[in-house]
Amino acid sequence: MLNVSSVISSLVTKRAAVLILIAAFAVGAAAQQGYKKPSQDILDILSAAVTPTATVSPAQDNILLATGLRYPPIADLAQPMLRLAGLRINPNTNGPHRYQYAVALTLKRISDSSEIKIDLPPGAKIGAPQWSADGKQFAFTNTTDSGIELWVGDSAGGKVRMLKAIAINAAEGDPFQWMPDNRTLLVQLVPAERRPAPSPSSVPREPNWQESSGKVGPVRTFQDLLKTFYDEDLFEYYATSQLALIDSSSGKLTEVGQPAIFLSQDVAPDGQHLLLARLRRPFSYLYPDISFPRDVEIWDTKGKLAYKLASLPLADQVPIDGVVTGPRSYRWRPTEPATLVWVEALDGGDPKKKVAHRDRVLMLKAPFAGSPTELTRTEHRFAGSSWGERNGLALVSDFDRDRRWIRTFMMSADKRGETPTLVWSRSVQDRYGDPGSPVTRQLPNGERAILQNGDWIFLAGTGSSPEGDRPFLDRFNLQTQKAERLFRSDANHYESFVALLDDDGKKFITRHESPMAAPNYYLRTVGEAAAGAPIKALTNFPDATPQLRGIKKQLVTYKRADGVQCSFTLYLPPGYKQGTRLPTVVWAYPLEFTDPSTAGQVTGSTQRSTQIVGPSHLFFLLQGYAILDNATMPVVGEPETVNNTYVEQIVMSAKSAIDKANEMGVTDPERVGVGGHSYGAFMTANLLAHSDLFRAGIARSGAYNRTLTPFGFQSERRTLWEAPELYIKVSPFMVAHKINEPILFIHGEADDNTGTFPIQSERMYQAVRGHGGTVRLVTLPLEAHGYAGRETIEHVLYEMIDWFDKYVKNAPPRAKQQTAVAN
Repeated sequence: MLNVSSVISSLVTKRAAVLILIAAFAVGAAAQQGYKKPSQDILDILSAAVTPTATVSPAQDNILLATGLRYPPIADLAQPMLRLAGLRINPNTNGPHRYQYAVALTLKRISDSSEIKIDLPPGAKIGAPQWSADGKQFAFTNTTDSGIELWVGDSAGGKVRMLKAIAINAAEGDPFQWMPDNRTLLVQLVPAERRPAPSPSSVPREPNWQESSGKVGPVRTFQDLLKTFYDEDLFEYYATSQLALIDSSSGKLTEVGQPAIFLSQDVAPDGQHLLLARLRRPFSYLYPDISFPRDVEIWDTKGKLAYKLASLPLADQVPIDGVVTGPRSYRWRPTEPATLVWVEALDGGDPKKKVAHRDRVLMLKAPFAGSPTELTRTEHRFAGSSWGERNGLALVSDFDRDRRWIRTFMMSADKRGETPTLVWSRSVQDRYGDPGSPVTRQLPNGERAILQNGDWIFLAGTGSSPEGDRPFLDRFNLQTQKAERLFRSDANHYESFVALLDDDGKKFITRHESPMAAPNYYLRTVGEAAAGAPIKALTNFPDATPQLRGIKKQLVTYKRADGVQCSFTLYLPPGYKQGTRLPTVVWAYPLEFTDPSTAGQVTGSTQRSTQIVGPSHLFFLLQGYAILDNATMPVVGEPETVNNTYVEQIVMSAKSAIDKANEMGVTDPERVGVGGHSYGAFMTANLLAHSDLFRAGIARSGAYNRTLTPFGFQSERRTLWEAPELYIKVSPFMVAHKINEPILFIHGEADDNTGTFPIQSERMYQAVRGHGGTVRLVTLPLEAHGYAGRETIEHVLYEMIDWFDKYVKNAPPRAKQQTAVAN
């Protein structure tokens, strides 16, 4: 007998299943609508012309202007990618998967400002051009779909030509460099006899294994590491290069030595020796390529070994903030034919050891026989050196980790036993006291050295001050140690030093811009501007975004509750009417300081031309928001324990910023959103968890669970096991249940930054969602820590603006007890 109820039940079930299936397809279709676009006014800004960058010839007579492609199509990012040993390699080109390139090149004469447009191949993707030391030629790479070419141009007529029958290997090391003869290039080639790439086996050869016993070796959370034996084979295959010398005129090619994985190569000033660092097995699954075992050697140009400086093991036992034992920072002395200079640790590389001197600097001249000469010892960790062009001048710096203090000493490498003279000593965080960096020039042998004019050198710097950055050029007397100012950007413009054109510092090139003028390059002569003579424009790039000139900005300073000085740059949208309270975006990135005086120093300048690029939060200005940009979030304390009060200090800083903007009458305190990228995203999640100051947040590419970065983060020196309470306290993942404001997480699916694995955002999303929070997660295919693809940039801006329009600009009044308070 027919069971009617069963039939009806079956039909209902089937109909429900069909409806559910239809609904699922509908939801899927709604969810997969492709990349979104922001409003047209934003698209117009993204499509604006790119200002070229300038590279001045060593002969000081020409400039190469390279016009980059700001936003490559997502198809560029979709090229094949091998993630090996910390590298990202495109197997089709044997070069980096993602790189900056130019699409146009122009040669400009400094004397008369005339220009020659370089005739590039169709679809060119040009790497950064490099001048020969005499300025008569320049070289650059061009990446095609199947490889990397090398091109050479002449400065006389601007003609360029491809060097035939070579394939550059740019996967590891330096692809090319000029030899001192200004005619020959040292290049890295794909080995001519290389066999096809290794193929993966469908059947495992053996288990993958790692082992350690009794060795202390803290490991940062590196990305893109080797994982299998097959990865090892792939890395060795694509990173192995054949060194060769190629004549830029005839194209004659001479191979140098045997193929190897060259981490670095440096040509000696005499052109007869090569300083090489070759990687070798065994490779590591915990560390990237820069930590692999290596041989540091000197070869002659025939490939014969002349001297072995060191055979270094895997750098897997370096303490936190420590350095490797054995030679490091090796280089040639620029003013001698072939003198090797390097640094060695005297404390075993351990910053916690108590020693009289941490490092020593050594030298050894060709033919590299006998013992090296000790140039100097540094009390604290060696922090860099610069060489002068005469009299053995050397400036050597050391860094005190505990005080965050840097000192620079002057000495002569030619006068043994002479006590180094202290020249500068300051907190590394004291931007106001930064004396600038020595101006260098390229010597005839191709090396760079500090330009010396008698007893004088030249210093160029950003010129940070309480009124903002005002770049400068000084000349500094080595005998009296007194500086004389040659140039300082005026208070109403932003003008930065680019290059000297003479030895006495009277003529130089600057990059000039202002809130109402696009960046351009100028020729300055010391004294002429003071006498009323106009500076000479070398370029006349038009303003590509005149619609942004209506944006107003000002530097705002204030103090937070504990008296620490803070600041932000206030941006107001075009057409803003005084007294109107606007929805506001606070965008920030916390920094650690040892003392309040340096924490309160101002950075940046309001006198720069407003340029909005990439997925910038400044695009909110075009939607009627006010922006508190770079709102300082100083975390002040002793280096070892500074993060103990991280949460309290960022909440205090955020409240003071909002209070100041509210006091100025520009911000509606009930409609404020907060956002940040990377460590700024970490800050954003913490602010939403520990305060009710904000209506919503945007957190891009952050790390939220510090137990996943157990050997330190940012400047944190303690490990999870040394300070477990701290790691838990500062992790917003652990207080996800307290985030009761809407938060948007955005993350590149191919994030390459240490510690910010995509799983950080995935798990944080799940944590907030699991507690009923309002949350959205957007992951970006093919994108790394910084976003590049045009389609991606557009979509991220759409997401950000849509989120804040919904939850900040048009937010309904909130409950009284939640009104703008810190928890």
